[in-house]
Amino acid sequence: MMPDFDQSGLPETKEWVPEQTAPVILLENVSKTYGRIHALTGITLSLSGGVTGILGLNGAGKSTLFKILMGKIKPSSGQVRLFGTNPWKNPAPYARVGFVPEHEKMYDWMTAHDFISTFARLNGLTRDESKIEADRVLDFVGLLDVAHKQIGRFSKGMRQRTKIAHALVNDPDLIILDEPLQGCDPLARTTIMNVIRELGRMGRTVIVSSHILHEIERITEQIVILHHGRLLALGNLHAIRERLDKIPHRIDIGTDNPKQLAKSIIEIDSVHGIFFPQGNNLSIQTHNLGSFHSNLPKAIIESGQKVESIDNPDDDLESILGYLTGGGRM
Repeated sequence: MMPDFDQSGLPETKEWVPEQTAPVILLENVSKTYGRIHALTGITLSLSGGVTGILGLNGAGKSTLFKILMGKIKPSSGQVRLFGTNPWKNPAPYARVGFVPEHEKMYDWMTAHDFISTFARLNGLTRDESKIEADRVLDFVGLLDVAHKQIGRFSKGMRQRTKIAHALVNDPDLIILDEPLQGCDPLARTTIMNVIRELGRMGRTVIVSSHILHEIERITEQIVILHHGRLLALGNLHAIRERLDKIPHRIDIGTDNPKQLAKSIIEIDSVHGIFFPQGNNLSIQTHNLGSFHSNLPKAIIESGQKVESIDNPDDDLESILGYLTGGGRM
């Protein structure tokens, strides 16, 4: 399919009227190539409302997808629509979009309040309006108490929240967050996750990328999985997990007496193998992960053994990608 672009490459000047019933994001067979490198291949996707996680390992095409959505690069083929409009012909929809890139140069000498109020001024607000708006978004991300502190003195998590506040200053309907949790400490991650979930509850369309499964799982159940530039899976994370439940999984349990615990666990119907690696560990193989975890607490109690850790090494993004592509690992 040929790209649906204006031949001049220039935006149209006609007044923009959004299509009320159109999806917020619509991609139809979108591809992006750089010579022989296929960054994206045939992506068809429609998103509206709530939070959607874009999952993929490094090089999956997440940042390329976001750059296309933000008009930074043109797709090699396919159609892009924001709120029903081709943004390459009419950039007006970008007034309703907030974007947090993975990497961004910030002005460390500015305070968070000055940084955001300046951007609000650039969006057409008066000086007084921009100050009010800066207070609003900084309060929303939990930074109002340090609004007049220099950004250069902020932690990584505070800088990320400042970037999110900056993206919200135009009160957008679509918020795009590229790896917003990367490099943040656990407390900052929790705070940012709460902000993202709240935006979803407010009815905004939020897409957030990550290569860490459990991070996205704490934010939303709606996911898109990209792999080598292709759309590998789309839908509810729990539904995808249910598809994987019948695939062999390994669960590692740390305990002082693994052999004693094994006597109780072997009675669980969904267990089909037990072995003892080095140290105080017990490894279990199961073809029904959900059933096993439902019966595990009872087995632990009946054994009378203390359990120090439970880990499912097959329950990460790399493993899920392996299963979905037919190269599953244990």
